[in-house]
Amino acid sequence: MNYIAERRQEEKERRRAEILDAAEAVIADGGWDELTMDLVARRARLSRALLYVYFKDKIDLMYGICERGLSALRQQFGVAVASNPRGLDQVIAMSRAYVQFSKDSPVYFDIMARCSLREVNTENAPENELACNAVGDALGAHIVSMITAGMRDGSIRSDLGPAMVTATTMWGFAQGVIQLAVARRGVLEHHGVDPARMLEQALSLMSRALAAKT
Repeated sequence: MNYIAERRQEEKERRRAEILDAAEAVIADGGWDELTMDLVARRARLSRALLYVYFKDKIDLMYGICERGLSALRQQFGVAVASNPRGLDQVIAMSRAYVQFSKDSPVYFDIMARCSLREVNTENAPENELACNAVGDALGAHIVSMITAGMRDGSIRSDLGPAMVTATTMWGFAQGVIQLAVARRGVLEHHGVDPARMLEQALSLMSRALAAKT
């Protein structure tokens, strides 16, 4: 790649990042339902025509944000599990990191939850959706590898069946509990349930369900 082509690519990546920054700021201010392409264009200080060069519509933009969120989450998982040699400890550390991520990055957590409810487009998917799916698949493979490692080192039960099924079930459990703690906090507290304690209980249940018998 020559110098001019490199500069053009850098400019393209910079502009795309600015658009995503603007979209995340709009969501932080008013939520996903209030986001429009016009608001993003104004926040990014560019024309609607240029915005549509990078993202064809609101859903395409959502996948761009989701890719960012998944990439950030994967980095946090890497840090969380680095000091835990056993597979079970890695899984629990990862789960705690996910809880913290939901608190530190509510925009990403919300967008990732929305994307997870959409059917995967296996044919002619747009570029941003493909990129998002690729990061999601890599994250899933990372979780599977931790469960598999735990089965090998004896910290995770060996009778759980396919690691992918276990990983998917665990992810769904964690996602649901965290969403309940975030979205229904007032209702939980009304019924005498402390959301933070509920999350700790969920982690304890997960640990007990996965742990090999000693």
